[in-house]
Amino acid sequence: MLNLQVTIDQHSGFCFGVVYAIEMAEDILEEQGYLYCLGDIVHNDEEVKRLENKGLKIIDHDDLQSLQDEKVLIRAHGEPPSTYQLALQNNLELIDASCPVVLKLQNRIKNSHDKQEPIYIYGKHGHAEVKGLLGQTDNQAIVFQDISELELAELPRQMTLYSQTTKSTDKFYEIKAQLEASGIVVNANDTICRQVSNRDKELRFFAQDFDKVIFVAGTKSSNGKVLYNVCKEVNPNTFFISNPEELERAWFVEGDRVGICGATSTPMWLMEDVKAVLESF
Repeated sequence: MLNLQVTIDQHSGFCFGVVYAIEMAEDILEEQGYLYCLGDIVHNDEEVKRLENKGLKIIDHDDLQSLQDEKVLIRAHGEPPSTYQLALQNNLELIDASCPVVLKLQNRIKNSHDKQEPIYIYGKHGHAEVKGLLGQTDNQAIVFQDISELELAELPRQMTLYSQTTKSTDKFYEIKAQLEASGIVVNANDTICRQVSNRDKELRFFAQDFDKVIFVAGTKSSNGKVLYNVCKEVNPNTFFISNPEELERAWFVEGDRVGICGATSTPMWLMEDVKAVLESF
């Protein structure tokens, strides 16, 4: 036995938006035995499998076109107006579990669009939340993942800047400063969720306290990739896994202090399973 000393980060695990969506799904699954969900309810394959075993049916936007007279869950990422229009046409009852932080951002972006402001969104191309935000602008807003994608000299001299809710606060303000340094008047809207952005600082403190860190997240989780890199930066002995089967005994030596942490889409039960395997080494 390696006698590893294993600690789970109590700040890790689902953000309140994901908790809200999963609780809504579980209530309906208990009541009617099945429920359609538009896209993965959370970017974590293990949690999706758990809910599929309870009757959750994941569908995409193509499936939605032909679905009628059913209940469909809208996950925390939110949806563009076109999804709600289609639901009306197909007599679908939408169970709207959009995160309140995302809904507030959608409303602000729509107001800016109605005022015909040039809108730029710092976010990940093709991300579910970003698609919902773009939909508020009739897909006219400009999305960029990095300022290097923008030709600064060709940008409007005045713009309205928003951010996907899960992006880095520091990076957002760095982008704002770079735009202003190039002579652009920026109406910046810091719409980043603090429950997510504060994880960055919390994980820096957590990761430095251990010999090894196991970061648990789904491979589709954008937030997971960012937070894993935060841990790796502080503690080079950080390992990324998606499930307990990916753990390797060779990573550890006897008596290692091991910290387990994860993304805002990582369920606590999964981190508990990882802890149990580590303690069996």
